[in-house]
Amino acid sequence: MAFSHKQIAESIHGVFNILGVEKCESYLLFYGETALGNGFRAFLYFLGLAYCFIGLSAITARFFLSMENVVKHTRRVVEIDPSTNVEIVKYEKVWNYTIADITLLAFGTSFPQISLATIDAIRNIGSLDAGGLGPGTLVGSAAFDLFPIHAVCVVVPKAGELKKISDIGVWLVELFWSFWAYIWLYIILEVWTPNVITLSEALLTVLQFGLLLTHAYAQDKRWPYLSLPLTRTERPKDWVPAEATSCRYESKVCNEYSELHQVGEDEIKDIVDIFSIHSRNGTGTVYEEVPSTDDVAESSNRYKQNKINLENSHVLKLWKQQFADALMLESTESRKLNNVYLRLARISWQLLLVPWRFLFAFVPPYHIAHGWIAFICSLLFISGIAYVVTQLTDLISCVTGINSYVIAFTALAAGTSWPDLVASKIAAERQTTADSAIANITCSNSVNIYVGIGIPWLIDTAYNFVVYGEPLQIQNAEGLSFSLLVFFATSVGCIAVLVYRRVTLGAELGGPRLWAWVTCVYFMLLWIIFVVLSSLKVSGII
Repeated sequence: MAFSHKQIAESIHGVFNILGVEKCESYLLFYGETALGNGFRAFLYFLGLAYCFIGLSAITARFFLSMENVVKHTRRVVEIDPSTNVEIVKYEKVWNYTIADITLLAFGTSFPQISLATIDAIRNIGSLDAGGLGPGTLVGSAAFDLFPIHAVCVVVPKAGELKKISDIGVWLVELFWSFWAYIWLYIILEVWTPNVITLSEALLTVLQFGLLLTHAYAQDKRWPYLSLPLTRTERPKDWVPAEATSCRYESKVCNEYSELHQVGEDEIKDIVDIFSIHSRNGTGTVYEEVPSTDDVAESSNRYKQNKINLENSHVLKLWKQQFADALMLESTESRKLNNVYLRLARISWQLLLVPWRFLFAFVPPYHIAHGWIAFICSLLFISGIAYVVTQLTDLISCVTGINSYVIAFTALAAGTSWPDLVASKIAAERQTTADSAIANITCSNSVNIYVGIGIPWLIDTAYNFVVYGEPLQIQNAEGLSFSLLVFFATSVGCIAVLVYRRVTLGAELGGPRLWAWVTCVYFMLLWIIFVVLSSLKVSGII
């Protein structure tokens, strides 16, 4: 009965906050914010949160372009033709397909959540209690990845078109480690050392990401004893079909350096570039086909040298062009629109993006140093936006009285997972198989736990162990554990439907329109069940 009275008191306290009976003394920019009503302040902070999510989408587009340049890097390999005894020069990709999907692709799309959780942990250094914002966001993000993103990917292919996973063995390995991540999290929260995290537990959590990489690579290479004896269908050479490409391969040499995509509408469409890492027919940068003859090898080598010279001569022009494009309100496509209202709507959207586009124009062109400089700068900008997001979330919780876990499960999880949604949608729409679309989901969930939760907890537990000799206390561990159980139960229902579609239709994505939409609605219902039950639990209502 006493516990019920406490719940009622907390609920009344939250209602009084939002009605303005009790003022929140914290503020974002200046102290004058506290003179405003709590309801109006909550509205403004939610608008700020939404604008930060728009910024995350814009900088993530640049991040993908830089990441693609990193992944497409090739190495020079000299082979001797045994029949002619002639040297053949080839350029092979440095990155393995599976490792690129798990590390750069999954890590890149999950970096907003990871940086948010890390910033929350750094803010919490010196406290024996862990912050709840990071874990809540990452668990909520996992649910958003698994349910709404699968729901979108199922209906994206054209009516009747089927897209299946070509390497089912690698997907099963990734799926196993994704499920194990949440089982492991429940074990350390409730079974091994209830309600606390020790340094060894945090360290083991991070190290398991290395085990995931090793196991997935072993499966990809079909290592004996470490891989499943499952055959894979032939991977297509062109992950983005040739007919989807807007221009010929030869014309890209000039187009690549004569025009820089805008951050915003145009550049977000070009997020598909990250999926062309396995093909020379991508929509962004040029990939070289591995030469099979001496003449082709020499031609490829000359082409590569000319391309490098072209890069060096145009880098400064490209950087200057970035600032000019940032202030451009109309693209070439929008000028061709006959509908005045639609054109005005696009201009208004571009005007809203101008501050972000101008700020992100300071990121160097992604052609420099194989994209590594732009890659690092993009991470810094994402971390900065994540810091503002944590501050806004604290203020929203303060002025409304809503539990920060509830905000993390819903608004933060959906907002920071937007890059995952865009990336998987484009993969399902443009690729000839479902590998990267679904792998991005399962791998992102693994990265969320092993890296996104493991590293922040490792920071806090290491500090507490050295300074206090105490483990890290987990606030509301019961609510987090309950969310893990609900997520595990609903995820089994999600995977079961994917397996059923594989058995009956022969593919996980697409198929008859009615069946695809039924699957989509089912996945969305699973997500709603997770959000409602988790929010009620952490709020103390159930």
